[in-house]
Amino acid sequence: MIITVLRTILLYVVIIFAVRLMGKRQISDLQTSELVVTLLISDIASIPMQNTDQPMLSGIIPIFVLLICEIFISILMMKNNKFRKIICGNPVIVINNGEVDQKAMTELRMSTEDLFEELRQKDVFDIKEVAFAIIETNGKMSILKKPSCDTVKAGQLGVQTRDNGIQTVIVSDGEIADSSMQLCKLTKPWLKKTLIKEKVRLKDIFIMTADKSKHYNIIKKAGV
Repeated sequence: MIITVLRTILLYVVIIFAVRLMGKRQISDLQTSELVVTLLISDIASIPMQNTDQPMLSGIIPIFVLLICEIFISILMMKNNKFRKIICGNPVIVINNGEVDQKAMTELRMSTEDLFEELRQKDVFDIKEVAFAIIETNGKMSILKKPSCDTVKAGQLGVQTRDNGIQTVIVSDGEIADSSMQLCKLTKPWLKKTLIKEKVRLKDIFIMTADKSKHYNIIKKAGV
């Protein structure tokens, strides 16, 4: 039993390392080659986990071979656009200048329900508002609204707005996130002064967010 647990933990660490080497995009937006590698890695890793008679290297070596192949293919796709198209395909326009391309939807085996579901996820509830809708190579939809239906931006109205930067979590469950503090150019003395002002202890904070303009929001732990 102990050997099985140790083998599982080791393979778990190896898989995390492999996925991290494939890049952050691997975690969220899987291309065809990335999806294949991910599925193969999960299958290969399960064999030495379940069968303790199998040597660990029979699982680790194929995982790293796949990892090397994926990195090589990624570099090749980056250098050669034709090869990328062969592996990943091309984006497909399903709404072109306000008109639904039924042929393209048939090729994608995309139903009208699928189309409207994708539009709703983009906060579009009226298809008449869409000028262009494109299915990207990772399967996600990108849309461009018609100018008359698009949201008016402050710059278009000539209104000057202040850039407060990104709001990040600087305290999580009582722990200070140093990297987030640096991103917002905030200091620990400022944080200490703010907590004194709000009469709250660091250990009592569940989430605290802030931006570079020192706008902050504090959520205390339940029961505090």
